[in-house]
Amino acid sequence: MPKKIDLQLAEMLVEKKRITQESVAEFLLEADRSGQDLRQVLVKQGLFSEKDLLDVLAEKLKLSCVNLKELVIDKSIISKVPLKIALYYKFIPLALKGRTLAIAVAYPLDIKTLDEIRTQLGLDLEMSLACTSDVLDDLKKYYGLAADTLQKISSQASVSTIAEQARAQEGVEDIEKQASDASVIKLVNQIILEAWRKRATDIHIEPYRQCLSLRYRIDGLLYDAHIPDEIKNFLNAIVSRIKIMSNLNIVERRLPQDGRAIVRVQDQVLDLRISTIPTPFGESLVIRILPTQMLFSLEKLGLAKNELQIFEGLVQKPHGIIFVTGPTGSGKTTTLYSCLTRINTKDRKIITIEDPIEYEMSGITQIQVMPEIGLDFARGLRSILRHDPDVIMVGEVRDFETAETAIRVALTGHLVFSSLHTNDAASGIARLQDIGVEPYLIASSVEAFIAQRLIRVICSECRFEDKQAPLELRELIAKDLGIKLEDAKIFRGKGCAKCNSTGFFGRTAIYEILIVNELTKEMILKKASSDQIKRLALSRGMRTLRQDGWRKTIAGITTFEEVIRVTSAEEDITAGNATQVSDTNYPQQEVSLDPEGSEKRVYRRLNIKVNVRYKVFEMENELIKRKNTAEELSAAKSISAGGLLFIAQDKLTVGLILELKIQLPNSEALIECLARVVRVEELIEQKEYDIAICFLDLTGADRTRLDKFVGQKSEAKPNK
Repeated sequence: MPKKIDLQLAEMLVEKKRITQESVAEFLLEADRSGQDLRQVLVKQGLFSEKDLLDVLAEKLKLSCVNLKELVIDKSIISKVPLKIALYYKFIPLALKGRTLAIAVAYPLDIKTLDEIRTQLGLDLEMSLACTSDVLDDLKKYYGLAADTLQKISSQASVSTIAEQARAQEGVEDIEKQASDASVIKLVNQIILEAWRKRATDIHIEPYRQCLSLRYRIDGLLYDAHIPDEIKNFLNAIVSRIKIMSNLNIVERRLPQDGRAIVRVQDQVLDLRISTIPTPFGESLVIRILPTQMLFSLEKLGLAKNELQIFEGLVQKPHGIIFVTGPTGSGKTTTLYSCLTRINTKDRKIITIEDPIEYEMSGITQIQVMPEIGLDFARGLRSILRHDPDVIMVGEVRDFETAETAIRVALTGHLVFSSLHTNDAASGIARLQDIGVEPYLIASSVEAFIAQRLIRVICSECRFEDKQAPLELRELIAKDLGIKLEDAKIFRGKGCAKCNSTGFFGRTAIYEILIVNELTKEMILKKASSDQIKRLALSRGMRTLRQDGWRKTIAGITTFEEVIRVTSAEEDITAGNATQVSDTNYPQQEVSLDPEGSEKRVYRRLNIKVNVRYKVFEMENELIKRKNTAEELSAAKSISAGGLLFIAQDKLTVGLILELKIQLPNSEALIECLARVVRVEELIEQKEYDIAICFLDLTGADRTRLDKFVGQKSEAKPNK
């Protein structure tokens, strides 16, 4: 017998001529047979969207529809409804007005169900409709990930016996289908499944004295997952289950362990790399999530048209070695695999030696390094030569033996790809020389050094042009790229449901390509410094990492802050090239500090000592370069909502970008922002420098806070 609400929905759809009487009768029978409601059947058939059906029901029953993605629910409201009730009846509490609780449900509840909820909560109910996925997401968001599973496990077994549930079948498991039993298996599967749905690349499970932290790395940054407090009682069971999946020793908890597991999600197989380390409060565990199959393409790396042409030319070289440089997690492996994919044909023999093998590639022989049995990069590379390869990829050059062997292989007619850990392309030459490789070997074998970083991409759904961005930011970009000021646009993401309110969705790379041509070879043979080689490359058209980042900034791909974040340790614009920031490029006037001389912005200024910490993003002389790795503590002499004047021991240059942390008196919250140096004056007697800076990305709230602070202090003690 069809449900009453299904009959009402069918009647309304026929009245609106959205469906025929004959068709809806068939769907009602199908709903009755399958145990589903009519809404689920119609959505599954693709005839209606869930939102359309909710609107029809809301009109029929005189209910309201709510968009849960746009609502922020007070935690005190959530606490009024126990977890088991909200999960059992599948509703989310919205607000409490007197004795009436507003709730959102995916499908109207019948009178009997409403009476049951009223009896258990002791409150009257006001019902609204919302999409099923939004209700389930909010239950997870406000009550915690896998809260229902934890509750069921707790009610079924004691904590001491839970670890036994972790011993389950091994092999490739479909983690979506194993969701019927409340067990540790289901709990672990939910953690992994949630990571996959959120596009996470890593899962971090970290125990502390009083709690357990679960974090997902999404687009390169870590985000906390909301989990119930009681999950800390299940740490050993969770770790044991994951160890079973990856064939690790579940008894050994004193030593680090590394393993691998394979799971299936829908039609995709995921390769999980598991690593555990002991801590005083239990084992800390990290799971790296890798798809077993990926499509690698040079066109999808984020290369500009001219850079793509350079890559095409490099991968078609008959011999030589190509180094991709950058820190861990900068996407070097993806770039190397994309290069191999482009030349992976039947007439070429390609062999790789890696640590670890991150992705399986068809048609390519891949070797896993195993130092514990003596199979390192150098030994594996020597063995590879006996297999008649055309192209070789060495995962990483770490020592002299590997570097020299790889270079000599390139000299004997093989094309070699490898990676180095350096900050920029030119530093790759110095790194090879530092580990003992002779300059003549570098000059005669290396074809190119390619430096790269990963930057987050602005979400396409909520991207907008920030026309309120400070003029100084646009001036900086325009100068570095040599473009008109009006073309230096800055974009941001507002944050939406698609990007999980972060404003970013996905990542792309920025590149710096140093081609080892005849002039570069001469400088290598003369043992020129990395800075000298970089200046030469810049004068001949090389684009730095930061300049490539600016190009993607004005194209609306990323933000100014992203580029600053990933290129902060480089000397991109201060290496003596044409785009160097200098005193002539930026006029020495203090825009924000001097009300009389400022035409752009006027703020009250206060002469007061305030603690300031700063970090230099761009440097010119060696002294400041050494100090870039740590923050410098200083004291501000005067401050306003537009900038400040502080004392520095080292001479900074006009145009430098600083990262500031300002501690106002009697305030615990720091003010953090970027700033630009606009004036430098030497204090000869004190052997110090007065540095005037203007704020670049100070938030409206912090600017108001500063202006209010200056105003209050000025009234108490007038500025003389």
